[in-house]
Amino acid sequence: MSRVQTAFPSVARTATATVDLNVENAHGLVIVIDVTVDPASASIVFNVDGLDDVSDTAYTLLDSAAIAATGTTVLRIAPELTAAANTIATDIIPPRIRISAVAADGDSITYSVTVHSTI
Repeated sequence: MSRVQTAFPSVARTATATVDLNVENAHGLVIVIDVTVDPASASIVFNVDGLDDVSDTAYTLLDSAAIAATGTTVLRIAPELTAAANTIATDIIPPRIRISAVAADGDSITYSVTVHSTI
């Protein structure tokens, strides 16, 4: 069984954006980043953090490499995967995650982010 959530709808953005998602009971995550317009060669990095409910702090699960062109980037997180730098993390999935799209500059970039959770 799986669940699909839109983290960021396809919109042009010029600043860092952040969203918290409930992924309770997820065994693994597939995060699909689709950059459709990058007119000024903007650069963006996506950070996926776990959120600890007790301390209310975030901790790193996976950070993408800088994305500076149109195309699709897929990030994967699950305990049985083999880790690969900036694309795959071997980790358990906490009940809540935070996805941050960190803009390198003020240039416009259009992207969407979809999160597929396996349960």
